[in-house]
Amino acid sequence: MYEKKAFAQFHIGDKESFSKTVTEADVINFAGISGDFNPLHMNVEYAKTTMFKARIAHGALVSSFISTAGAMFIGLGGIYVSQLSKFKAPVYIGDTITATMEVVDTIPTKNMLKMHTYCMNQNGKVVIDGEAVVMVSA
Repeated sequence: MYEKKAFAQFHIGDKESFSKTVTEADVINFAGISGDFNPLHMNVEYAKTTMFKARIAHGALVSSFISTAGAMFIGLGGIYVSQLSKFKAPVYIGDTITATMEVVDTIPTKNMLKMHTYCMNQNGKVVIDGEAVVMVSA
């Protein structure tokens, strides 16, 4: 799945995507791992009283799908340097999310790529939009 890729193999417009359906188990496991037991994620009755009307997935859980796309894209030896994310819409249990990273610029002197990162739900709605910088092998 992960192969070593040299900087010269990457070009503006190259992209990688990863898709996953968010499950009840994902939300519960992420709460346990992160310690974030906000009732908006965990309590059905509480979530019904919010603007979302149902439980939603943790933003950090969903944004981690971008990291997966990145690892698949940059391969062995790649390093995630930075990520800026804007949470644009809620993600509900049962939503299928596609996370995508696309090269928008290269920094050859540092073997770095500037990436547009985003997550879309099964209806084509952008739920997370952002940018990242990754370092790849020479």
